[in-house]
Amino acid sequence: MAKLDTTKMKSPSQFNSPWEALMDDPGFIKMFLSEVLEDYIVKQRWYGGKSSKLKYIELTEYFRIQQNEEVYYGLILEVNFTEAFYQHYFLPIAFVTDENFAKEERILKVTIKEVDGYIIDAINLEAFRKLVFERILKAEPNDTTRVQYHKGESFTETEYKSSRFMGMEQSNTSIVLNEACVLKFFRRIYSTKNPDYEMSRFLSDKKGYENTPAYWGSINIKDSENIITTIALMQEMVPNEGDAWEYMLKKIDGVFANLQHKNIQIKNLPDVGMFQRLKITDVRPEIIDWAGLSVFQNLKQLALRTAQMHIALGSEFEETAFTPERFNGDYEVWLKNRLLYQFQNRLNTVENNLHKLEGLTRELALQFLEQKNEIRKRFLDFDWTKLKGERLRVHGDYHLGQVLVKDGDFFILDFEGEPESTIRDRKVKQPPLKDVAGMFRSFHYAIYATIFNNGDKYPYSEEALFEAGELLYRYFIGVFLETYTETIQNANINIGYKQERIYMLKYSMLEKAVYELGYEMNARPLWAVIPLEGIASIMKLD
Repeated sequence: MAKLDTTKMKSPSQFNSPWEALMDDPGFIKMFLSEVLEDYIVKQRWYGGKSSKLKYIELTEYFRIQQNEEVYYGLILEVNFTEAFYQHYFLPIAFVTDENFAKEERILKVTIKEVDGYIIDAINLEAFRKLVFERILKAEPNDTTRVQYHKGESFTETEYKSSRFMGMEQSNTSIVLNEACVLKFFRRIYSTKNPDYEMSRFLSDKKGYENTPAYWGSINIKDSENIITTIALMQEMVPNEGDAWEYMLKKIDGVFANLQHKNIQIKNLPDVGMFQRLKITDVRPEIIDWAGLSVFQNLKQLALRTAQMHIALGSEFEETAFTPERFNGDYEVWLKNRLLYQFQNRLNTVENNLHKLEGLTRELALQFLEQKNEIRKRFLDFDWTKLKGERLRVHGDYHLGQVLVKDGDFFILDFEGEPESTIRDRKVKQPPLKDVAGMFRSFHYAIYATIFNNGDKYPYSEEALFEAGELLYRYFIGVFLETYTETIQNANINIGYKQERIYMLKYSMLEKAVYELGYEMNARPLWAVIPLEGIASIMKLD
C-alpha cells in the first residue's frame, strides 16, 4: 500500500460498495486512514505514540468478526513515526446509522449505498460485544481458521446477559460481561502470542493455579505465514476490594500514624539486617506493637501466592516456552546489553532535566550522576558461571498494582510484562527473584509515597520518617522473604544458594529502580525522588 499523504484534501465520504465489501474499496481505505490519523487514534488513551511524531498509517491487514449476517471488521494498523520505528494497533470497526448513537466515539461520517451513518470503534457497540462473547462460548476445539476463538476449560457462562466498560485503563480496553468475566481487547499488538494470554492460559488451564483470574477464552489471528497475534483475552472477574497498592497505602498510613498514637521513639526501635529472613514470631515485639500484626500476615500471604505462582511456572517439562533453563552466556550478553542501553538512557534523561529538579530530588540526582561508573560496573559484574539457580518465565512487571485483594488473600493479574520492553524481551526466562525484587521496590514506593503524600499529618521531621520507613521496609522484606524462600525451596524450585539469592535481589532491585527512574522523570518528575532514593540505598548495600 502506498504511503498516505496527509496534506492532501480528504476524499468524499460516499461509497457504492456495501458494508460487507467496503474494505476492498481503495478510495475508502485511503480516506479512512486519513480520518483515523487526523481525528481519532492520536486522541485515544490507548495510543502509545504521543511522545513521537507520527508520519503515516498503513492498514497491514483486516479480517471479519462475524456471526451469520452480522459483520464487523478487525483492523491491524501500522503507525509509522518519523523517528524510524512503527507500532501496530488493533481497531475493530462497525457501521451504525442511528443519529443519536455514539457521538463521542465516532471515527468517520460516511454514506454507504446511499445510507448515511457513522463508522465507530465496534467495542462501543453492545451487539459487537455480544457477538464476540458468543463466538468464544461456541468455539470449537482446535480451531484452525484465520480468526481463532478459544474457550477456556473453566468457562461456565451459558448465555450473554449484559456488558459494560471497566474503565480506568490506558493501553487496553476491558469489558465486563455478565458481571462474571472481563474481556480485554489488546490495543497495541505484536506479531506473536501476547504474554498475558500465554501466562493466563498456562497458569489457569494447565497448572490449576487458583490465585489469578481464571482463563475463560481468547481471540487470536493467524496470518498467511502462520504467525499468531493475540487480540483479546477473557478471564473470570474476581470480586475484590481493590488492588494491593491502595490496600498497602492505607496500612502504611496507619503504621506511621501509630508513631504518634503510641508515642513511639523511632531511635529506640530495634533494627534488622537487609534480606534477613524473618518468621512473624521473629519480628521483635516493639515492631509488632508499632506496625501491628495484620500487615505482616498480609505480607506472608502475598509471599505464599508469589511462590506458588513461580512453582507453577517452574514445574513444566513439556511445553518449551515454560521449561526452566540454566543461566548461560547468551543470557548474560542479552541482559548486559539491555541494561547498559537502559542505564545510558536514564543518565541522559537526568542530565537533560536536572534544571527541573530541586531539594532532595536534585541532591539525589547529582549523586546518581556521580555514581554512574559504579552503577554501570554493578550491571557489568553479572557472571553467569557463578550462578546455580534456574530461569523461568516470570510475571515481569510485578508490583502491588498488579495484585487484587480479596478477603485477606491476593490474586495476581496482568502478565503482559514491562511496557518499555520489546515483546521478545518480555518472554525471556528470568530469575524468579526478579519478580520478588519488583515487589520489594513496590514496598519501597508505598512507604515513600505515604511519607510524601501524608507527611504533614505526622509530627516528625522528614528525616525521622525516612528512618522509620527504611526500618519498616527491612522488616517487610524479611517476612516476605522467609515465606517465599521456604515455600519455593520445599517445591524444589532452584533459586540458588543464599549468597546468590541476595546478589540476585540486589542486582534486580537496582535494575528495577533504574527502570522506574525513566518513567518518573518523564511522567511525574516530583516522584523521581523515590527511585533515586532506592538507587542510593541499594548502592550502599555491601
